[in-house]
Amino acid sequence: MTEPAPAVPDPMPNHARDAFRRALRRAGVAFGAACLLWFAGFGLFLLFLPTAASDPPRGAGIVVLTGGAGRVGEGLRLLEADQSAKLLVSGVHQATGLADLVRSEGRSAETLVERVTLGRTARSTRGNAEETAAWARTQAIDTLVVVTSAYHMPRALLLLRRALPQTRLVPHPVTPRAWREPWGRLSPTFLRLAAGEYTKWLAALAGLTEHPFAPPAPAETRTAARSLP
Repeated sequence: MTEPAPAVPDPMPNHARDAFRRALRRAGVAFGAACLLWFAGFGLFLLFLPTAASDPPRGAGIVVLTGGAGRVGEGLRLLEADQSAKLLVSGVHQATGLADLVRSEGRSAETLVERVTLGRTARSTRGNAEETAAWARTQAIDTLVVVTSAYHMPRALLLLRRALPQTRLVPHPVTPRAWREPWGRLSPTFLRLAAGEYTKWLAALAGLTEHPFAPPAPAETRTAARSLP
């Protein structure tokens, strides 16, 4: 007569297994709720994105946040339309000069050089805000026209308001014609860009930077934007 095999002990007691299942269910519910909140907020984000730009006040400062098509051209157009305005182009590559920017937009640098500043220190939207704040204080500007893409405008205004709390900010969104149409904002390209910006805007609300683990900029680059000769 063979002896019965010894019972194998249960590696997880019943109460521990039940607790684990409850934790999984709670995590699933929390994840689902977070997804619903994200999508609901994203819908509102799309609904309230600015599309049309009105004529800015005369004599205001103008800042162009580089990184999207049409932004620099629109900033130069506003500058030409107002002889009392000054323009900062924030986030310009070190190797790019004013002549290069102006030539690419089909304009002449001779009439604009005294009123244009190229900012070369910014590497992110937060950097744009810090660079713009330094320039606006130097120029004693109390009204600032912000030129950037429509989907980028909420985050840009959020960070600029933190850097310039006493300055009046006037949004001037740059929106491609295709995205001004009623169904233009449902295109895959626009939704992808807007979803990324919405997530970054949420992070900015929470006080996070775009690149929290990036090394600090070299000391020689942490300077205020300089005017070109």
